[in-house]
Amino acid sequence: MSFETVNYEVNGRVATIQMNRPDALNALSLQLGTDLRAAVEKAISDEVRAVILTGSGRAFCSGGDLREMKAMGEKEGNIEAFLDSPLKALHDVVVMIRETPIPFIAAVNGVCAGAGTNFALACDIVIAADDASFNEAFVRIGLSPDCGGTFFLTRAVGEKIAAELFMTGSTVDAKRAAEIGMINRVVPAADLLEEAGKLADKLASGATGSYGRIKRMLNASFSNDLRAQLDLEAECQLESGRSSDFKEGVAAFFEKRNPNFTGK
Repeated sequence: MSFETVNYEVNGRVATIQMNRPDALNALSLQLGTDLRAAVEKAISDEVRAVILTGSGRAFCSGGDLREMKAMGEKEGNIEAFLDSPLKALHDVVVMIRETPIPFIAAVNGVCAGAGTNFALACDIVIAADDASFNEAFVRIGLSPDCGGTFFLTRAVGEKIAAELFMTGSTVDAKRAAEIGMINRVVPAADLLEEAGKLADKLASGATGSYGRIKRMLNASFSNDLRAQLDLEAECQLESGRSSDFKEGVAAFFEKRNPNFTGK
């Protein structure tokens, strides 16, 4: 299966989804949003156990495609048309990343701006090249954040730093992004995909059922009170206890060997 604006590849148990509009710095067009949604669905149907999201060329993703936004506005008679169906497609992708019970790793190369930043933050783990940069540039053109930015960034860095980044549209380099907890770590640009691949392979060999439950609990942790979160932890622990992976993990512990998890 091929896509117009996405490169999709499966290597072992890991899928790599690469946004592929390099001439436009992988700006988020309607087609790219549609292809991203289809590529994530493809990864699910392929039963991969980890996904790497990255970009081609000099950018991870430069945010919404302003040229397409302008053209759609001229055709429809209102520029807000781009902020309806196309934005819904992008939001669908964000929900799929958060609710699909496998780990998603953002491998951020170069420019990561606006909605592109928020796509990266939606992933479970973010690794950035040392030449990557991040910004929430919406305010520069009079827009407000979308694609989950106010949800993910605030949880990552706290309200005050998030407010500053949103309200100023300032760019932070990869080193600073790691220092404030926006991303997990920084690696040399030449090593980005190799490092992301190593991590993805490690996660793909793990107890992916547990990862899904971890994602579920983390998603709920900021809205639940303590008792509700403890109840959810107990529910997830019971599910884990009934899994084949738990039985295999215990057996491997006593047999002093590495577990062979199946994700079941």
